[in-house]
Amino acid sequence: MTDSVERGSEAYEKYQEAGDILADVMAEAAEMVEPGATHLEVAEFAESEIRERGAKPAFPVNISVNEEASHASPGADDDTEFSEGDVVCLDVGVHVDGHIADSATTVDLGENRELVEAAEEALDAALDAVEPGVHTGEVGAEVEDVIEAYGFKPIVNLTGHGLEVYDAHTGPNVPNRGVDTGVELQEGDVLAIEPFATTGNGKVSEGQATEIYEVVAEKSVRNRQARQVLDAADEFEGLPFAARWLDTPRAEMGLRRLEMNDIVRSYPVLKEQEGELVSQAEHTVIVTEDGCERTTE
Repeated sequence: MTDSVERGSEAYEKYQEAGDILADVMAEAAEMVEPGATHLEVAEFAESEIRERGAKPAFPVNISVNEEASHASPGADDDTEFSEGDVVCLDVGVHVDGHIADSATTVDLGENRELVEAAEEALDAALDAVEPGVHTGEVGAEVEDVIEAYGFKPIVNLTGHGLEVYDAHTGPNVPNRGVDTGVELQEGDVLAIEPFATTGNGKVSEGQATEIYEVVAEKSVRNRQARQVLDAADEFEGLPFAARWLDTPRAEMGLRRLEMNDIVRSYPVLKEQEGELVSQAEHTVIVTEDGCERTTE
């Protein structure tokens, strides 16, 4: 569960600061998403801007296109360009001393406005439902109702989630459909709520590509490249990082060795069925006495 955050506390102010920075960076990065621009240009711009403003990325910028839903981030030599007709989910995280803001928007480079609106309106409905004592399954039901009314499906095996200091994914999970399991929200909870709408069957599976990693265990390793990667990863303070952030020799070999030893976890791209489309909308909120307050306006 998330830590309880009181309005006016130092933690509250840092969550708000992270959200303010993210909102500004997201607006600028989204403007860059156009045919001919590369995924890497947008990702590196956003990550650089976050650092320039005195914060740090909470995870690598996710740029998920068309059937991709999450965990797609460009590699160091990626020259992939956006194309006419793309549906682009831009998911960005910022932290200030570990206090995280997480937000996403969808940029439509084609004629898929209703798909984008389905996720956006589902998010609005979910946030309207948030208050202390509300069951997470009720929030999920709001998401499901809106997306299905548009004629699309929510992605049921992706959820919103809690946020804690230096932890970008903790409980409670906030589903994208109505379910009986879950918990009641409490005042002070920090949540990232993120509906996904799809033209597909409503479930994602792992693809082959992986560019995002996270250190999940402390173990000694003898392999030189693996040790160098671990030393470099200390900078990210336990949060997810991109392979392209590592300035170490033969980093890919080191990452593979660490993954084999269950020291590092990889995050493969999550995808819908080929040829389908996915939209995403997300805000971070703090649950308040009479509802919730967005940090990522």
